[in-house]
Amino acid sequence: MEHLLRATARAEARHFWFRGFRAFVTPLIQIALARPAPPAAILDCGCGTGANVEWLGRYGRAYGFDLSQIGLRIGREAGRTRLARATVAAAPFPSEAFDLVTSFDVLYSLDDRVEAAAIAEMFRVLKPGGHAIVNVAAMNLLRGDHSVLSREVRRYSRSDLRERLEAAGFSIVRLTYTNATLFAPLLAARFLQRRRGLRSEPDADTEIRVPPEPLNALMSLAMRLEAVWIRRFDAPFGSSLLGLARKPDR
Repeated sequence: MEHLLRATARAEARHFWFRGFRAFVTPLIQIALARPAPPAAILDCGCGTGANVEWLGRYGRAYGFDLSQIGLRIGREAGRTRLARATVAAAPFPSEAFDLVTSFDVLYSLDDRVEAAAIAEMFRVLKPGGHAIVNVAAMNLLRGDHSVLSREVRRYSRSDLRERLEAAGFSIVRLTYTNATLFAPLLAARFLQRRRGLRSEPDADTEIRVPPEPLNALMSLAMRLEAVWIRRFDAPFGSSLLGLARKPDR
């Protein structure tokens, strides 16, 4: 996990994937926070280096927590202060305290028991009528070198994620695949990776290195265009699955 966090810290400001991810998530944040009077209370569960806590701070008072000491150290070295150390299975926050909770690329690395506890904790800390935004790895046929780096336990289908969120009490507002633009090249690349054998964790960080310009700029543009399309339509496939769920009113 240290390899993943250090590689992520180097890439998250510039890599086209992160630019696309934030473009996909932004409309869901706007939906989730349409009702609460500002400032909204936001919690990122499994925040890694805290870069997304800093980004979410544009929309309210944002906090994050993570179990990784190295991730939190990287975040604090970058000046991020609203970070705590804890497991996603036992969030150190009171019940019904947040308008929005997020879980970005965390659940897929947890075993079933811890994953269920993490979703239950997200439900617990949300105010009635509050929302959760969840992003996970999708489609088993896209397993590859990045799966080693992120210690992937599973990749999700739309029905998988719906069932797990609903079991905790959430109602689903939106579920869509993302990164459909990347699907064909990823499918080919990851098929070849599985055929030759997946890389070891220290070697797998090539998956998250920022590509050279202008390729990175071109892919960033493709992600932004896909994000415009996804504002109105659900994608039928993609390397990630993005969900917006709501805790019912009291």
